[in-house]
Amino acid sequence: MYQKPYLIAEAGCNHKGDMEIARQLIEIAAKTCHADAIKFQKRCPKELLTKEQYNAPHPNPANSYGDTYGAHREFLELTKDQHRQLKTWCEEYGITYSTSVWDLTSAKEIAQLNPKFIKIPSACNTHFEMLGYLCDNYEGEIQLSFGMTTHEEEEKIVSFFEEKKRAKDLVLFNCTSGYPVPYKDVCLLEINRMRASYEDRVKAIGFSGHHINTAVDIAAYTLGANIIERHYTLDRTWKGTDHAASLEPGDMKRLKEELTSVYEALTFKNQEILPIEQVQRDKLKYRKH
Repeated sequence: MYQKPYLIAEAGCNHKGDMEIARQLIEIAAKTCHADAIKFQKRCPKELLTKEQYNAPHPNPANSYGDTYGAHREFLELTKDQHRQLKTWCEEYGITYSTSVWDLTSAKEIAQLNPKFIKIPSACNTHFEMLGYLCDNYEGEIQLSFGMTTHEEEEKIVSFFEEKKRAKDLVLFNCTSGYPVPYKDVCLLEINRMRASYEDRVKAIGFSGHHINTAVDIAAYTLGANIIERHYTLDRTWKGTDHAASLEPGDMKRLKEELTSVYEALTFKNQEILPIEQVQRDKLKYRKH
């Protein structure tokens, strides 16, 4: 009954604007962690931000790569051609490339690269102009997170995809938007609610976690979220908002191994006494008569 787990390493902007670090993230995710996909982010800061937001200081100056929030975002941004190179590297290393898109310009640019899937982050899931463009101009899978989203907004989003006849290409993610998220705010049982409300209407339900460690991800999988997305970095101590809520390669590798082990374990017995038990039964089972 359980589908094979699919693990997405969310690199985001953890490359710090450095293509060599981005390449290393891809290589390690593929060769060491054995993740199924790696996902980056694409923004057009001047389109995404108001003039006031663009020119304001970063809310946490210690994490900033520029004098303003706009300059910070521009520093971390990769061009369309750089994303094309990321996709080429992913193909060479045998891992699926994808990207989150935060605005219409970015959606248009990434759709032209034709990745297997494109992600809509929680912050943009009611950007219906962008959603409409992707529904009309991109044939791949569309993944979308439900962080900081009301139930009314959720229904509006799913209905929109149904009207566009793209709901069966839509993967919804349970998500709590925070970096990092304490366990009490992960709210894993929302997966049950989402499955009851939407599982028959969309392609799949996934889980996008911003917590620490990996036990929660295993629980999410057993609740039916077979697509697991976790932020991923080479060093959690690096400067930036997402690193502290990310898994380093060793943890990502362990998560992949744990998910695979749990998938293999989630079965019924195919006979009352398994062959491995029969040996012990013959030797140990109490028989006084």
